Amino acid sequence: MKILIAEPLAAAGIELLVGQPGWQVIVSSPKDYAQHLADADALLVRSVVQVDRAVLQSAPKLRVIGRAGVGVDNVDLDAATEAGVLVMNTPGGNAISVAEHTLALMLAMARRIPQANASTRSGKWEKKKFLGSELRGKTLGVVGLGSIGREVVKRARAFEMRVVAHDPYVTSKLAQDLLVDLVALPALYAASDYVTLHVAATPETEGMLSTAAFQQMKTGVRIVNCARGELVDETALAEAIRSGKVAGAAIDVFSVEPPPAGFPLFESDAVIVTPHIGGSTEEAQEIVGVRIAEQVVEYLRNGIAINAVNMPALTPEQYRALGPYATLAERLGNFAAHIASGSPRAVRLVYCGKIAESNTNLLRSAGLAGVLSRSTAGRVNLVNAMQTAEQRGWHVAESHQHRSAHTDTIRLELETDRAVTTVEGAVFLDKPRLTQVDGIYCEVALAGFLIFMKNRDVPGVIGHVGTVLGRNRINIANFSLGRRDTAIIPGEPHEAVAVVSTDELVPESVLAQLRENPAVEFARSVELPR
Repeated sequence: MKILIAEPLAAAGIELLVGQPGWQVIVSSPKDYAQHLADADALLVRSVVQVDRAVLQSAPKLRVIGRAGVGVDNVDLDAATEAGVLVMNTPGGNAISVAEHTLALMLAMARRIPQANASTRSGKWEKKKFLGSELRGKTLGVVGLGSIGREVVKRARAFEMRVVAHDPYVTSKLAQDLLVDLVALPALYAASDYVTLHVAATPETEGMLSTAAFQQMKTGVRIVNCARGELVDETALAEAIRSGKVAGAAIDVFSVEPPPAGFPLFESDAVIVTPHIGGSTEEAQEIVGVRIAEQVVEYLRNGIAINAVNMPALTPEQYRALGPYATLAERLGNFAAHIASGSPRAVRLVYCGKIAESNTNLLRSAGLAGVLSRSTAGRVNLVNAMQTAEQRGWHVAESHQHRSAHTDTIRLELETDRAVTTVEGAVFLDKPRLTQVDGIYCEVALAGFLIFMKNRDVPGVIGHVGTVLGRNRINIANFSLGRRDTAIIPGEPHEAVAVVSTDELVPESVLAQLRENPAVEFARSVELPR
């Protein structure tokens, strides 16, 4: 396993990676890391390295990209997902650092500290000129109540500020716990003396502080942005400052970093700027460096994706609980793809029992990955299975049946242009087992080398299978049989299925011998992980 660190990382995080048995850790730099990409399994970055499609194409073995920080603007998520590469970040690791920087900028604006510092250093003594204002009693509008926004609220309370907030994704209960008023965005703009942004850059939030937004605000409002530069229309902000609508702004992030020469916001003395250092504290860098190392280890060792950006987000506890069922769903999909005939066009998954109450996105992706792995030349896994299925035009559906049952089960239906193949399974002792094929009970471990057969239930079939395999020196490890309860045509033999576990993969030549018996209608080999 080769781990490539492309940017500075906390020493404790590096030590954690180096301490993993059998791992080779390469500590490189943004200038030199590309020469190590060809056989890298993991790539760790911060904000300088741009992980684009070209980088991903240079890293065919890459399994995970770890971003030591919150934003993943420097990672092409679509390209990573298409390549089946997991992207993870460390949200909340620098929350306190960014929150403290936010308050520091607010205080700097309120007391005009940068301007007073420059004036005093120049030999002046302008006490009357730098009359400030208190934060106490002012209204702070917090846009976004994620981990950083919540830390800002706590610190603003210590300064006796009134806090209003806007976040359509949080509950009123959380707002009550934080002692903030949850309001619509126009109401926040109208009420706030300070507005601070703590949301992600999305199509919905891009340019949210626009000319129209500034018109809704108080005259003399002050703006703080320690989130993402794309959130602010910088030209509109510069004009609002020139007109006096906005009394001041403190900006740590910009739409283009570093800002180009002649940047309009640099013209005003009312603007305080810092070079994207909100999360740049010794403590925060230590936290995110260790966290991303821990997350990479957990994923590569145990398959548990913590803080994944481009696949279903689950807690470690949820991953551990659903992990065996994800394996089951993948094996069912793989088995169904082996025994089905025709071109797939739809996959349906039905979850029964307690697992139906869980977040089943992971199980859906696992089932799709299993189906796709049979016919896809490129790498298909939990990360890109849904995207790949959509690209092929498949219809994907899920159903949750909260019925009481002794065991939790997953049923996977694979529809092709010829027929529908249905397989069902359960987890016993943390191992995936097949329980039904096309409604016929037939239990066997979903592992290793298997033969799947359909036949008419008449005497001699079992003996024929044993004779053929024995003649070809293929050992039978397990033989599971099942038949439909009633004959499809009255008076005719029942429809039956058999799954034979063998010690080696049975070649097509031997399968042809099995099909020589008139009662054997179908025989195909299946190979699954052990």
